[in-house]
Amino acid sequence: MRRRAAEYRRPVRRRFSYWIWVLLSLFCIAGLVLFVVQHNHEEDQIEYPVQERYAQGGHVTKGSLNFTEEILSATSYSRQLAEQMTLAKAYVIIAKEHNSLHLAWELSSKIRSCQLLLSRAAMTGKPVTLEEAESIITSLSSLIFKAQDLHYDIATTIMTMKSHIQALEERANAAIVQSTVFGQLAAEALPKSLHCLNIKLMSDWLKKPSLQELSHEKRNSPRLMDNNLYHFCIFSDNVLATSVVVNSTVSNADHPKQLVFHIVTNGVNYGAMQSWFLSNDFKGATIEVQNIEEFHWLNASYSPIVKQQLSAGSRAFYFGGYRDVNEVEPKMRNPKYLSLLNHLRFYIPEIYPQLEKVVFLDDDVVVQKDLTLLFSLDLHGNVNGAVETCLEAFHRYYKYLNFSNPIISSKFDPQACGWAFGMNIFDLVAWRRANVTARYHYWQEQNADGTLWRVGTLPPGLLSFYGLTEPLDRRWHVMGLGYDLNIDNRLIESAAVIHYNGNMKPWLKVAIDRYKQLWDRYINQSHPYLQDCAPS
Repeated sequence: MRRRAAEYRRPVRRRFSYWIWVLLSLFCIAGLVLFVVQHNHEEDQIEYPVQERYAQGGHVTKGSLNFTEEILSATSYSRQLAEQMTLAKAYVIIAKEHNSLHLAWELSSKIRSCQLLLSRAAMTGKPVTLEEAESIITSLSSLIFKAQDLHYDIATTIMTMKSHIQALEERANAAIVQSTVFGQLAAEALPKSLHCLNIKLMSDWLKKPSLQELSHEKRNSPRLMDNNLYHFCIFSDNVLATSVVVNSTVSNADHPKQLVFHIVTNGVNYGAMQSWFLSNDFKGATIEVQNIEEFHWLNASYSPIVKQQLSAGSRAFYFGGYRDVNEVEPKMRNPKYLSLLNHLRFYIPEIYPQLEKVVFLDDDVVVQKDLTLLFSLDLHGNVNGAVETCLEAFHRYYKYLNFSNPIISSKFDPQACGWAFGMNIFDLVAWRRANVTARYHYWQEQNADGTLWRVGTLPPGLLSFYGLTEPLDRRWHVMGLGYDLNIDNRLIESAAVIHYNGNMKPWLKVAIDRYKQLWDRYINQSHPYLQDCAPS
């Protein structure tokens, strides 16, 4: 009987040992994920000071090593160190609970050595070598074996591991959410340098009556309604970004004097925008700046989006902070989605009743080719010429719209190809004939409760221009420079317009360095205001 009982206990022990190793493995994986998340966040925090010290002649340099890839590589010493460190942390907790304080102290000491080595590798951009890692790996392995040899109570160990795995998962999720919120806040913020520029320009507008007189003189220029010229419209509250769009367009045009730019901004930035474009020459192009607050016809009785702007629910959703980040993505609460400037693109024929064709440009684009060729394209009776984005499956209608609602599913194809705003050629004659603005009003009213789509201008655009969009060659409009680090250089070079859609705008510190120079080249860095306002 004893022999039979012993034979029975042995497989049970093996099963317990198996499960404790499974739990320890899960603990290692969770710890590794948290380490990578925290490393990415810390790397974002330290990147600017490191570069700053290098610029000042210091000795800190950053290599080309991608430490995230290094820590995830199965063959790297960094991966071995991180896994052993995570396992050791688990045994520190267990050792303390079993009053093995000396073992816990030894493990903690080796964990600190391991952390120092990994931190140095992340800072210097150099991989951990065998010589650096060997002694730590050996000593940690010995201590882990010693901890395993103490035969802690299996049930207690399993429960301890479960609780700590759950705690690690919660910390990892919290770190991811926090990183998302911080990224969104950085994207929404106005840099100090741009705020400084606005103040200087607004001061000029108020102190120099000659600028206001010049503005009144240009307001009635016949060029603003001449359909023999090439008309572009930009709706923005960002002076420098708008300047880059205009400057890049005229710099790459064969005949810049035949270009007319129609800019609409808000009341806060109107004086600064006027001051900038009246004080600087853009190769003879005509530039008009208007204040959206003077569009008295655009009111709550006419426009559903204005009515929604005034509702208490909308204001609480967009301006109420990030308290419910687990329910709503932070990027979906960006106030720009409710901005009237953002929705002004649906009123272009009413703002410019005499015009027949216009190119719409977002303020986060850079023009690299002559865009006047767009005006000679045959749109085959369509209203909107745009680049389609359904090369990836997630850019089809079903990803933007709620097809569980019969009002959507009965009228639209879920597999229809999406397209992009940012660079569009609009036939305003065809627009007025199809009454696209009325379509837009209809869909905005239907979505008053937010059940057809979540936020933004693209979903109502897809509905309003359905069956009225002419696909353009992909090279007219290349997107993703505000979030995608791996766009092919050949595609960027061949593009007529590059678009920094995403949170990493080129005027922010979080911009992608690889693409930022393409935007910077159209800024006159010698301008005294830009020099005065440059970050120290």
